[in-house]
Parts: sequence; C-alpha cells; structure tokens
Amino acid sequence: MRSEEIRARFLEFFRSREHRIVKSSSLIPDDPTLLITNAGMVQFKPYFLGIAKPEYRRATSCQKCARTTDIEKVGHTARHLTFFEMLGNFSFGDYYKKEAISWAWEFLTGDMGLDTARMYCSVYEEDDEAYEIWRDVVGVPEERLVRLGEEDNFWDMGTTGPCGPCSEILYDQGRAFGCGEPDCRPGCDCDRYLELWNLVFMQYDRNEKGDLTTLPSKNIDTGLGLERLASVMQGVPNNFETDTLATILKAASDIAHTPYGGDADVSLKIIADHARAMTFMIADGILPSNEDRGYILRRLIRRAVRHGRLLGITKLFLPSMVDVVVENMGEAYPELKQNHGFVSSIARSEEERFSQTLRTGLLYFEDSVCELQAAGATIVPGSAIFHLHDTLGFPLELTRELAHERGLELDEDEFGRLMEEQKERARMARAQEGYSAQIQEIYSEVLDNYGQTLFTGYETMDEMANVTAIVIAGRAAPFAEEGREVEVFLDRTPFYGEMGGQVGDTGIITGPESRITVEETFHPAPSLVSHRGRIEKGRLQVGDCVKAEVDTQRRLSIRRNHTATHVLHWALGQVLGEHAKQAGSLVDARHLRFDFTHFAAVTAEELAEIEELANSRIIEDIPVRSYVTTFDYASSINAVALFGEKYEDYVRVVEVDEISRELCGGTHVGRTGEIGMLLITSESGIGANMRRIEAVSGMEAYHYYRRRQAIIVEAAAALKVEPERLPDRVDRTVGQIKELEAELRKRGHEEVAALIEHGIEWNEIEVAGRKIITARVEDFKPDDLRELAEKTLSKRGAGMVAIATAQEEKASMVVAVAKDLTATGLNAVELAKKAGKLLKGGGGGRPDMAVGGGPSIENIDEALTLVIDDAKSHLE
Repeated sequence: MRSEEIRARFLEFFRSREHRIVKSSSLIPDDPTLLITNAGMVQFKPYFLGIAKPEYRRATSCQKCARTTDIEKVGHTARHLTFFEMLGNFSFGDYYKKEAISWAWEFLTGDMGLDTARMYCSVYEEDDEAYEIWRDVVGVPEERLVRLGEEDNFWDMGTTGPCGPCSEILYDQGRAFGCGEPDCRPGCDCDRYLELWNLVFMQYDRNEKGDLTTLPSKNIDTGLGLERLASVMQGVPNNFETDTLATILKAASDIAHTPYGGDADVSLKIIADHARAMTFMIADGILPSNEDRGYILRRLIRRAVRHGRLLGITKLFLPSMVDVVVENMGEAYPELKQNHGFVSSIARSEEERFSQTLRTGLLYFEDSVCELQAAGATIVPGSAIFHLHDTLGFPLELTRELAHERGLELDEDEFGRLMEEQKERARMARAQEGYSAQIQEIYSEVLDNYGQTLFTGYETMDEMANVTAIVIAGRAAPFAEEGREVEVFLDRTPFYGEMGGQVGDTGIITGPESRITVEETFHPAPSLVSHRGRIEKGRLQVGDCVKAEVDTQRRLSIRRNHTATHVLHWALGQVLGEHAKQAGSLVDARHLRFDFTHFAAVTAEELAEIEELANSRIIEDIPVRSYVTTFDYASSINAVALFGEKYEDYVRVVEVDEISRELCGGTHVGRTGEIGMLLITSESGIGANMRRIEAVSGMEAYHYYRRRQAIIVEAAAALKVEPERLPDRVDRTVGQIKELEAELRKRGHEEVAALIEHGIEWNEIEVAGRKIITARVEDFKPDDLRELAEKTLSKRGAGMVAIATAQEEKASMVVAVAKDLTATGLNAVELAKKAGKLLKGGGGGRPDMAVGGGPSIENIDEALTLVIDDAKSHLE
C-alpha cells in the first residue's frame, strides 16, 4: 500500500467519524515557544491551552513535521528522520480514552490489516483506565500490555501546562531487528518494537510547583508516523526504503555513483533525509542563517553536503535532489511545486557558500598543523577541532582523515567535553521553551465569558460598542478611574489590532463619564482585541456604552503604506524575478518596511526600475478590491499566501486590479491613486539571501522629496553652480580632493622617513644578535604610528620595534616583530595586550604587527619597559 493511499484512508477514516480534516500547517509555527513545527498538535495548541475556541470539537490532519533532536541517529537506525509526516486525530473536550484507543486499534487492524499477534500496547504505569480499555474493551491479551514509567509514557508541553499519560501502539518486527539482549522487550531502544502510534490523554494541568490538577475539559492528541506505518505495510526494513523516500535515496545513489546496500548507506540515507527536510523547510519560508530555525536548516544542508563530499561528489548536487523531492511529493504538498525554483536557488546558493566554508576550514587546519609542528606536538587540541566543527561547520570525519594523513592524533576527549558543554547550553535553552498557560489565563477568561471581538474597521472608523471587560496589570477589574493604565475589551471595534505586519490603530474611546486615549491595539488571543491606553478623564465601567473612534488620518496613512507594499511586492517580482518573495514587513503611518528573498544587493538601476514600475500602476488609479473566500479557492486562483503565515478555512483576499492578489487581513485604500506616490528610501541586506527595502508614500513621500530637493539646492549654492550641473562639479571637486590627499600622503611618507633618521630619539639594545628598538613620540595618529614602526623595522633591520604615543587623553603603542621571530613564538599581539593591560585597556592585531592602548598615559614608560623585558627574555 503506497503512502498516499495510507494518508487518504487515515483522513477518511476519521472524517467518517465526524472529524474535520484540517490542512497541514506551515513548518514555521504560530507559536513563540517553538522554532519549528515538530508535531501534529502544534497548530491546535491554542485550543488545548484554552486561549482560543475551535470551530469544531474533532479534527484530523496529516502534518509535515521536522525534528533534529536525534539528528546524529539519522541514517544509523531504521526509524529516525529529521522530516516526517504525522497522521493525527484530536479531540477538544469531546471524546476521550475509550474512543481514541478503540479507533486506533480498528484502523490498524481493520483498515490496514496488521497482524494483531505482532502488536503490543504500552500504558503509563499508573493509568489503570487505559490498561483496562485495552484489555477489556479492545481485547488485547495482558502478555502484550506493558506498563512503563513517566519517561516513556507521560507527555507534557514543558515544565508547566497541560499534560497527561499516553499509550503507544508498537509493532514487533522480529528478532532480526532487535539488540540481541535477553531482556529486549517493548520499551527497548532498539528497532525491534517499532512505535507506530502515540495516544496522548491530556487530563492534567501542571503548575510551577509540579502539582497536577484535573482539567475541566479533557483532550486527545494522537500521532501516527506515516513513514513508520508505510515501512510495515510495504514490508521494507526501514523508513528509507518506503515509496516516498526510496526514490530520493536512489537519486542520491545515482549522483554519487555508489550503490545502496554497502558501506555508503549511512551517507546516502542522510542525504536523502536532509534533502527532503530542507526542501519542505525552504518552501515554507525558512531561510539559512546562523540563528533560530535558519540555523536548523543551515545545519541540515551542510550535513548533506558533507556526506556528499564523503561519497566523492564534487559538483553541486542539492538542486538535483530538490527536483526529485518536488517530483515525488509535490502532488500531496502543492507549495513544493509553487516554490520549486525558489527552493532550488536557495539550495544552490547555500551549497556554494558551504563549499567556501570547506576551503576556509582546510586553511584553518593547515595553520593549526603548522603551529603544532613548530611546537613539536603531534596531537590536534580539542579546541581547534571544536572550532572547525562548530564555528566553521567543518566535518569531524574530514578532520580525522587529514590528521591521519599527517601522522597526527586528535584530542577527541576535549572535543567531546566542549560538545557536551554546548549540548548542555542547548538543553537549558529547551527547558525554557515551556508554554506558560498562566500568562494567557486572563485573556482566556475574557474570551470564555464575553466571546470574540467583532472587527468592523473595514467598513467604518468609529463605532458604538459595549465594554465587556477591563484589565489592569493582568487582572480583571469592574471599573477603572482617571490616570490608570488599562486594557479595554469591547464587543465590537473599528480598531485594527496589530497583525500581519500592520501596526495597531490608535484613537479615542469615549464613555458616559470617561475618555480613554488608546495608545496600542493588539490581539492577546485569536479574535480578541485589546485596546491598551490611559483613562484621561472620569471613570470607565464594565457594561458602559462607549464610542470607539480610530485616529482617521493615521489609519489613512497606514492604508496607503499597506497597499503600497502589495504594489511593491509585485514590482519586485517583475524586475528581480519570481524568487523575490515577501519574508516580512512592517506597515505604519510613517513608512513601510519590506523584507524579501534575493541573493544579491539590488542595484541602483534595478531600484529605479522597481520604483518607476510601482508608481506607474499607482498613478493609473486602478481599483483595489477585497473579499472573503475559501482557502482552497484562493489557492486555485493563485492568491499569494505568505511564508510562515497560518490561514483558516476562510480567508480574505486583497486584489490590486489584475497585478496583485494576496491573502491579507489588513486595511487598504479603495484605489491606488490614493497612495499618491511611492519613494524607496533605502535598500540593505539583513541576512543570508535576505534584503530589505524601506519606502514612504503619500504626504511622507512628498516631504521626503522636498527635503532632498532642499539638500540639492543648498549643495549647489555652496559649490556656486546650478543644480543641473551639480554632479559634474561634485565629480571635479572629489577628484581635486583625492589629488590633495595623495600629495599629503607623499609628504607624510617623506616626513616619516626623516623622523626615522633624525627626528626621534630611539632607544636601541641588542640581544642574541637582534636589535630591539623603542621610542616615545608625541601626538601621533595610530595609522602614522603603524607606518613609522613598520618602516623602522625594515630600514634599521630590527627584530622588534615598539613605539608609544599619547593623543587625546589616550595612550597607544604599536609593536612590530620581524617575521622570522614570529615563527619562534615572539608574538606582537601578546606584547601589545600586556602593554594595553598596563595602560588600563587592551590590545590586538597580527602576530607581526599589533596595537595596544588605554587611558593611563602615565604608564607609557613602564609599558615600554615591560615589552622590552619580555622580548629580551624570549630572545635570550
């Protein structure tokens, strides 16, 4: 049975049992506590925590997931993957253990036809209820029921929050898959007892003390690994030989010209798994970087490239792997096809970038070997291995191979210790990722008691409404008086809550006896709007009928900038190409900021073309329309769904005539002419493959233009030329300045040469046949000091030169060391640092030229003496 059939039959099984089929959410979770979507329940987390109310009580999904906690096991075991599909069914206060257990067994033994004699079930050691359902309702013999402890069969979201026992369904693959130990049984970490399905029974809430209280509404969260079930259904020994991964594995084998089934299997499996993971991650808008989820992606790509090099692949191969993944899985996940070109471009760019990293790593390794040989050592220190592995991304296996070729050993004990320290830091960071339900408790209470806030701001900017709740310092209050900072909740509001890159509205709420200045509007929970501000006058009470008025001029400016981002997005695609996709934005009343994917700085000519193209559409005054439709229909008409955004079944589409069609909940103008004009004010890089444009529109654009004009007029007047001739005059003036600077540098060099011969009182001693020359000079700039030291070293044939000066209440010292002496260990950086410490500062530079300094001018002579003594000691 192929994977697509398993997926379809699972979803239909639960659909027929009144479950809503919910589309897989993005790998970028709508959850600040997670870097990446790692389970089917992530998109339902607000329902489990009670901070949002679902439209349905039962759900089922096939969720794309990524996990790297066991990345080192990928390729070495039959079951570990970094990307996988998680089939799941969920209950939000509806059915519980009996139905979840019975349906799971029915699906596996009925629809899938698995042999019940090979199936085992584990339960939490204290969960008698689940044990009895398995034994008495389902009919599983007691010899195939196993009680396990909290580590194996108790699930939680973190140190606090919802949690509960779980029950796992395991499939006995036979002794050939086992560890061979006599006590091998369900719960053993080997591959024999394959965990297929985990049923989580959320029945407790754990507080900060660790105490458990029973939840008023019990939930079900289950996860069935599609690849694991497919391996059983297809009779293959591991996940990599299932239909979805076998094709990708074969592609890796073909590229490497290495058959599967030999010593290269681990590398082939890692390439196949990581290629699939990176393709899905990039398609969902994750880009390689050195932090957060971008680092997870970068690590996967680099591991794939590393294993490619181990197999002898020297050409770029990841784009070809992307092609295979898209061809194999694009039907089930259309976003792969939609972003195919973009994913390939990012993969190619990152592989090329890492190829450079490999070269950098080799240079670092060679430098380390030279230092070892100079010191007569034969063991590469763990710190060097760790730097290669962790900082430069250099493969440990390659470090071992290179060391072996040179007859060197590796201090892997120290390396292991440094890696453990790093893992401990990561573990501590993960421990802080628990989702704090208490923080959301007050908003959950407001939502439960008073319901959602109806947003009317698309149609109007003022509205009569009722005050449903008042929150002061995180606590509900029946009233609030003049001077208090408050959060006000209304049954309906024209105020737009910050969302989707658009800032929240500001304005005024006026009650029978009160006036509140709204300084911020935001969503503390889905469909709930908080108006945060100060009571300027009177007393506000829950139940008051109030008038909510948005700051109209500010909203109109925000609308102009928001529609301008859509037009700009379109223009970027036209000029730079389809890969230039939105990766983030900020829209406020003053300006707009637009982040997008691109591989190089945008040239001045391209920026001019983008700006002109956007303004040509703005001046045409084309209509802007918005409407609500189903997500499926919006996808069918190619409405742009932005990376990382989570969408409901019904979405709002904003169309700028025929040029732009995007899913967007923001506020917009009625026609593009209302934007006025768009002026790009800056373009910059904000990370690997990420660019940022900032721009202004409307009156802000006019003011920006007038300021620029005033600068041009002022500059022309200063240079006594007409504005039209300003560029020529500037070019001529710059040329003259460069000529003068060159003349000054020439004279400076001549003065330095004269100083070396006659103008400075040099102190010179000879140690072991080498000269040590020092001097103290007055009021020298650092660059001049370096040049003086360098020329003195060369012209007078010295072994070391140290020159100190004082300028602007700071002491500086330059130390220069002859190259042949640096090879013996006389290091300018060490000398400069010691001098800098005495001067109450620091130092740095190269082994042959370094600078130290600090505010203690009175210690200059002592610092010179210290450097002389250290150099003498080394030479002697």
